[in-house]
Amino acid sequence: MNPLKFTKYSNAYMLVYIRESDKEKIVCDLEETDINEDLKTRLRKEDEDKENKKKEKAEAHMFTTFKVARDHDLAAQIGRDMFFDLVDYEKIHPIRVLKDMPFNQVKEEFSKEFGIPVHSQRFWWWSKRQNHTYRPTRPLTQQEESYTVGQLKDAAIRMNSSELRLYLEVVQENHLTLASRTNDDILLFFKLYDPEKEELRYVGNLLLKASSTPSDIVPKLNEIAGFQPDEDIELYEEIKFEPNIMCEPVDCDVSFSLNQIADGDILCYQKRCSLDQHRHPNVSSFFEYVHNRQVVHFRLLEKPKQDDFSLELSKRSTYDDVVEKVAQHLGMDDPSKLRLTQHIPHLQQPKHQYIKYRSIDHLSDMLLLRNPNQMSDILYYEILDIPLPELQGLITLRVAFHQATPNEVLFHIIRLPKGSTYSDLIDDLKSRVQLSRSDAELRLFQVNNNKIWKVYQPTEKIDAVHDPNVPLHVEEIPEVEKSAGPRDRLVHVVHFFKDNQHIQYYGVPFFFLIREGEALSDIKVRIQKKFEVPDEQFLKWKFAYVAYNRPDYLQDSDIVLSRFQQKNIYGPWEQSLGLEHSDMPTKRANQMKWRQNP
Repeated sequence: MNPLKFTKYSNAYMLVYIRESDKEKIVCDLEETDINEDLKTRLRKEDEDKENKKKEKAEAHMFTTFKVARDHDLAAQIGRDMFFDLVDYEKIHPIRVLKDMPFNQVKEEFSKEFGIPVHSQRFWWWSKRQNHTYRPTRPLTQQEESYTVGQLKDAAIRMNSSELRLYLEVVQENHLTLASRTNDDILLFFKLYDPEKEELRYVGNLLLKASSTPSDIVPKLNEIAGFQPDEDIELYEEIKFEPNIMCEPVDCDVSFSLNQIADGDILCYQKRCSLDQHRHPNVSSFFEYVHNRQVVHFRLLEKPKQDDFSLELSKRSTYDDVVEKVAQHLGMDDPSKLRLTQHIPHLQQPKHQYIKYRSIDHLSDMLLLRNPNQMSDILYYEILDIPLPELQGLITLRVAFHQATPNEVLFHIIRLPKGSTYSDLIDDLKSRVQLSRSDAELRLFQVNNNKIWKVYQPTEKIDAVHDPNVPLHVEEIPEVEKSAGPRDRLVHVVHFFKDNQHIQYYGVPFFFLIREGEALSDIKVRIQKKFEVPDEQFLKWKFAYVAYNRPDYLQDSDIVLSRFQQKNIYGPWEQSLGLEHSDMPTKRANQMKWRQNP
């Protein structure tokens, strides 16, 4: 952060030239009467603001801030911004006073501001409990109320609080006076739950005897809620909410002390109802719902940048619950035909691997990131043509079949049982495509970075983890290869162009048979025929022997196979015949026909 701060201006400047003879007419002294009144007002206000900020900065060491929560704040937050505990102090406006102001004077100010008599004000310390809840713990003593605000803040810091936070209890006239509060008195807070409306709200506090029982206050609670005096109600103690909800029924016939209920505890109550009468029939189930509810944004995997729809689910929903809800929204009869994929937030894209059928127990685990404190709210979905459990027993392959017609590629999605060989793939593909002849043989190869990386043998087993998004390339083996001599060679051919003296590969590489003693001029004739390139355009093509991404350009008279006899080349894919031409990335690539067959 830059410690130097400067005032920002948005003035525009213009350089104006004036004749020397006109100087007296144009340049003159500016009188205050010449300034517009609105501008003078704005300038005065800016000066006042600057002075106030300067004074505030100079006197900052003399002031301190603290926060006071009142029942008004609790009622405004509970059931709206929050449901657990009593108040979010981040939303409480801080009070700024002189450090040496006596706290009793603060009480006088509160009396003027809120109309609360000083003798009815009782301020409480807050503390964080072992279960990570935050509750009023005890009232300020008379000695503490005689402190200055600065001294109270120092006391709060000694109690491991970063700031001075207090709760203001307004003592009713018919309750105990401040001075007469005994050790048997406890201050409890009450929330009212309506299972029909699924609403929770704060209804106030009561100062009670720890030796009394909850049954003793039922008439008072009914009065607060607007119920009939004899309404049958249930009471629950809100104990904690992290990491799991703990909200237990209160035994109304046992004293508060035996129920282990003390100062600052929260009791929630409601009308008694049957468990099947409402979606969340009691306080405990409502808290579970609120604590675990999660809005999930679903995106179609094919359109990963935009939300398709959103559903409110529970973090505890099982895999079956999630896919069933999604299927209902999409109008699907069979949820097992849905496949879900998790989200990577920092990349804003789906994970590479989808969620296997029932492999993740709950929604929270589907949304959980590597950092246990972080959760995503996005899932991707696909609609399959067969149930996911059945699909997982198959290997899905995306096959790019290169037609005999130049520049035409036809995509196929092929599914085979696990353990199948590439021979099985060839047999399946032959039933889908039109071959140039019935006895044509097929070749399977993998392309990586626009170079041939691997050739698959028919007897090899298909890798079960093969990425279906990376296509296998298949082509007919030309008849000419069957008549190859012992010294002829099948080489890899790549397309490239130069970019800042570096070569860039593009397009689909291919195999090409070169005869022993064949000159480049003869090879060029065959390649031009293969790609059906017009003469005028083909004249611009250059041919090179490429090894380790370095092109060695060839002349028409060069015997090409002589370059491929080098013994210091590791792997056949590290040497190839390169075709340098700039037309294919722009024009010819756009003519490539990509079709998809089911």
